[in-house]
Amino acid sequence: MSTLLELPPADAQHPWPAQGKWTYEDYLRLPDDGRRYEIIEGVLYVTNPPSYEHQFTSVKLASQLDRFVSDSQMGIVLTAPFEVHLPGIARPVQPDLLFIASARQPRPGDASFEGVPDLIVEVQAAETLRLDYLVKFVAYERTGVREYWLANPKTHAATVHYLPEGGQEYILHGQFGPADTLTSPTFPGLALSVAGLFAPV
Repeated sequence: MSTLLELPPADAQHPWPAQGKWTYEDYLRLPDDGRRYEIIEGVLYVTNPPSYEHQFTSVKLASQLDRFVSDSQMGIVLTAPFEVHLPGIARPVQPDLLFIASARQPRPGDASFEGVPDLIVEVQAAETLRLDYLVKFVAYERTGVREYWLANPKTHAATVHYLPEGGQEYILHGQFGPADTLTSPTFPGLALSVAGLFAPV
């Protein structure tokens, strides 16, 4: 995860804000340089372009989950880069993968999603472990994202957390290794071979 010191020089009349003071208007001034910029509770987080292993897993997850929800007419699956504005906490985050139920899905022409996705998936890299496990975990939990998956291409493992009905804290549904089949409380009947989600060694 990068720091503000690695940002390009700012306009002398509009310097970059201190951490904790970032706004969406500041975000809009950032360069389109292939890195991912996210603001959570006023703090800017910067991550580098993803690796081959990361993208392999993102595509596998997206294709299999999209097939399942499309067949069931449950909603839509979207992949990064796409802005999600979580009420009062993050504007924007750009999850690797998200699912939004049919009744709330974005409309044609929307540049972002204002609200809380039903599922968010983050594919981890060494530089994003703290961001994914701590910062985003709390942000997604507090805003009521029903389910949060973490997929780790290095360990070939995935974890699934969910919010029970009326709950305010995530419960661990399962930790799934290469020999396991991933299941989900949000998607009854879904069964994903974990080994197939990661690039062969």
